[in-house]
Amino acid sequence: MKLDLDKLRRSGRISAVALDHGRRMIAPGARLEDIQNAVEAKIRELGGSPAFPAQMSRNHIAAHYCSPPGDPTTIQAGDIVKLDCGTHVDGYVTDNATTVDLRDGEGSLLCSASKMALENAIAVMGPGASLTEVGRQVETTIESLGFKPVRNLCGHGVARYTIHCAPSVPNYADSKAGRLKANMTIACEPFASDGKGMIDVEGKAEVFMLRRDVRQKDNLPGDLQRAMESSEGLPFARRDLTRWLGSLQKAEEGLKLLHRRDLIDEYPPLCEKGGVRIAQFEHTIFIHENGAEVMTRLPE
Repeated sequence: MKLDLDKLRRSGRISAVALDHGRRMIAPGARLEDIQNAVEAKIRELGGSPAFPAQMSRNHIAAHYCSPPGDPTTIQAGDIVKLDCGTHVDGYVTDNATTVDLRDGEGSLLCSASKMALENAIAVMGPGASLTEVGRQVETTIESLGFKPVRNLCGHGVARYTIHCAPSVPNYADSKAGRLKANMTIACEPFASDGKGMIDVEGKAEVFMLRRDVRQKDNLPGDLQRAMESSEGLPFARRDLTRWLGSLQKAEEGLKLLHRRDLIDEYPPLCEKGGVRIAQFEHTIFIHENGAEVMTRLPE
């Protein structure tokens, strides 16, 4: 199927505007769930659909903190807050992220390390470009400012109705990484850490995704099957399932059944040790025959 670049570009513009909308809401006292809901509402308002649940990860949490329904968690003075969101337009997925440092401000060195690493990585992208070199740009940029890249998190390919696919886009000079090819769409997301640069799983998952399409033999209740159809094979949150099924109790029962049927994977928060601070910036990039185009730049 021929790639529809217009839809991919539209998806990227919506992702960028929604991310900026959420970024402007990040302040001490703001509820994480309110911001996540506002970002997803903005995506829908602009004519897209969320490609995955909006997530906000603070301080030592690198990624995948997604608010449960009714989450009372608020942003605290001094937090460093990552906001990650994505859009799809007719399945054309874009993914982007930003960080706000409420301790060290706009000029935060940690944020600058991640942001500069992303721009330096983009600068060497194009058809045939080595992903080892892309990772080297991330690693050397972040380390030159005194921090560590998170080595066991990486960027990824995106495809139609697919949020993660090949190739992996490393955050260090991985000698086993391949090369970029024309017509690839990738998400590059350098994580800069003032810790060791290695994350682990910690806490309860709030994000889930079907492993495969639901089949008749899975014998799901009608409302749960319709909810899974609503996910379009993309990641969904417990709060999404609560909305689709009408109550948290039904959502919990639905998740238990999906686990029993071995139908879903779960994605818990990814963290360093407490006290560590992590920054993340991310863009989605399309590889043309003669260069690279960033799809998630904020429009002028």
